[in-house]
This record gives sequence, C-alpha cells and structure tokens, in this order.
Amino acid sequence: MITVFFTLFALFNPISDPDPLFKAQIIDANIAIGYGLAIGDVDGDKKPDILLADKNEFVWYRNGDWKRFVMIENLTASDNVCLAARDIDGDGKVEVAVGAQWNPGETSDDMASGSVHYLIRPEDPTKKWTAIKLHHEPTVHRMHWVRTADNNYQLVVLPLHGRGNSNGEGKGVKVFAYQMPNNPTEPWKLSLIDQTMHLTHNFDMVDAAASEQMYISGKEGIKVFTYQNQNWITPDTGIISGYSFGEVRVGQIDDKRFVTGVESMHGNELTVYLPGSNQRIVLTDELNQGHALATEDFLNSGIDQIVVGWRKANANQEIGIKIFVATDSQGTRWKSHWVDKNGMACEDLKVADLNGDGKMDIIAAGRDSHNLKIYWGK
Repeated sequence: MITVFFTLFALFNPISDPDPLFKAQIIDANIAIGYGLAIGDVDGDKKPDILLADKNEFVWYRNGDWKRFVMIENLTASDNVCLAARDIDGDGKVEVAVGAQWNPGETSDDMASGSVHYLIRPEDPTKKWTAIKLHHEPTVHRMHWVRTADNNYQLVVLPLHGRGNSNGEGKGVKVFAYQMPNNPTEPWKLSLIDQTMHLTHNFDMVDAAASEQMYISGKEGIKVFTYQNQNWITPDTGIISGYSFGEVRVGQIDDKRFVTGVESMHGNELTVYLPGSNQRIVLTDELNQGHALATEDFLNSGIDQIVVGWRKANANQEIGIKIFVATDSQGTRWKSHWVDKNGMACEDLKVADLNGDGKMDIIAAGRDSHNLKIYWGK
C-alpha cells in the first residue's frame, strides 16, 4: 500500500484562508475499469466502507485495513456498470443493488443490454452474495436508493437511452422506481417516474422536507423530481434547459442551492448555475470526458467547493481531479486547484468522512489509470 503526501493548495480566499492538505492513499492499483463507487457500512462496524462496480466484479473494501472482498462476479456476459448502497431498513448495514450487462450500443434488446439485480447479503458479508434479478430497461447506467418518506426508500434506475433510441433520438428514457417488498425475492412494485428525457446520464439527490428531491441530467437539461402523495412529480420544463448535461450535482451557498454540471455528456465544460437567477458560469472548458463530480464544503466557508474529475488527457496532456473554490460570497468567481495531477484518469468519485475525524475525504476510481485512491482531508 503506497501513501503519498502533498499540498493541495495554499489558498487565498476572502471567505476563508486556511492551508488545507490532502493525503493520497492508493487502496487498489489493479482495478480493471472502476465504473462506479458507493460508500456505506457493509459489515455493521459503524465505519463507512468503499463499494466498487468493476468490469466483472462487484467488490467492497473494508474500512481500516482496506482489504478487498468480492461480493459477486461474472453476473452478466457484458460489463458491470453501477451500484447503489444505502441502509434503508435501519439495521446499520447497507442494502446493495447493482446494474450490469453494459452494452450502450444496443437499445432495443433487453436480453443483450442492461440488468438490475438486488444482492442478498450472506451472514458473513466477506463471502459471496446472492443476486436477485429484477426488471430492467436496456442501457441501465446509474442507480440510487432515494428516500421517499420517513423509513421508506425506493431504488431509482436511470438508463442511458430510451428503448430503441439511436443517437439520442426516439423514445424517452424510462426512469423507474422500484419498491422492495418485505421479502426481496418476491416481485418488486415498479413505478414509471418519467419518460420525457433523452440520453440521461446521471442524477443527484437532496433533502426536501419528508423526502428527497432528484435532479436528473440529460440531453434536454436538468429536471427536478419530488415525491408527493405517493407519486413522483416534476414541473413541465426542466429547471435548466437549452444545455446538454452529463454529470449533475447540487451544492449550497449558505441556505440556498446551486447546480453544477459537466456539459455536455462526457464533455469539456464544468458549469455552475447560481440560485435565484440560474446565472450560468463556465468554470473551465479544459476537461476531456468529464465523468465525476461532487460538492462539499471542505473549508467550512459557507459555500460548497466543487470537485471534478476527467478520464482522458486534455489539450495540455493532463488528466486528474481538480477542486474549485468560490472566491466571493455570491459564487460568481472561482479558483481551481489540483487534487491529483496526472495520477487519476477519473471515472467516478465520492466524498465522505471515512475515518470519523470530521474532515471530508475524496474517494476516486480511475479508468485508464486502473487505480482506487482515497484523498484524506487534512
């Protein structure tokens, strides 16, 4: 296990003026692709573990020694692509769903494209888990457990394309919510949330009263969905339209929300839409296949910072992860700093406090760099 120390930035910021450090630790230098990450307590020791959707395996890394355990392997003929992990029953251990059979070029044949499975944990979670096959659409791409009410969650699954689509044209993407029964081997109730968007790539959740809101990004922009009266509802138009999005995350400026995204899908621009006016600010156009995004106030400044990763070398022959910090109290000016320069071809990243020290950490998986890293917040 290799540990590298480096200074992220010596920051001048009128809001806050610390000198934050991250400590980069390589957890695994031999992942195949690292399609997707999730964070949650797998073994019930009250410490968040790392879960990874790799090419042919769904695995988890135990917090502390970071030992790697295979949950299930070779689930489908094609690659794995995503997973969702969250404690939805209050027992202190995450429930896990996974998506596989990644074949984005096949949008019609659901036998050849897409899969959704729920994984039943064994008594010892370091042993192999059992997969329960659920309904799916072709090109399953992202999934999350979303809170719909107190003590109630649904699995929301987002395909990349609508059924039979070609080049983002045709039928809309069917976004389904899955309600797990008391016995997960019995049929799950399905609810169609939306079928109006095309090339939907990712989504984020934020707290909203009794439930969570979902922000879904795609070809037409970003739409917000709220759970009310046992249904998912949305305005007729997206909150942001006229631009095509891949990644989307929601951040905070004091008690208000801003939206940040990678434009377009696998795009080169990182943008921010400020609260109230939805003023669009381009933070950088130097990404190449931007594919990972998170917001968090690492500096306790009152404005979330934005962490973005990309997976292909840009015009400067650079890959990696950058953090963007607002330099005014309205979020109209931002400054960038490297988190990892040329050591991470970033496919996905998450933010969590892994060691309970009150400082948030960054967890990232690299596609062509074939690595999994923790950047410890110092």
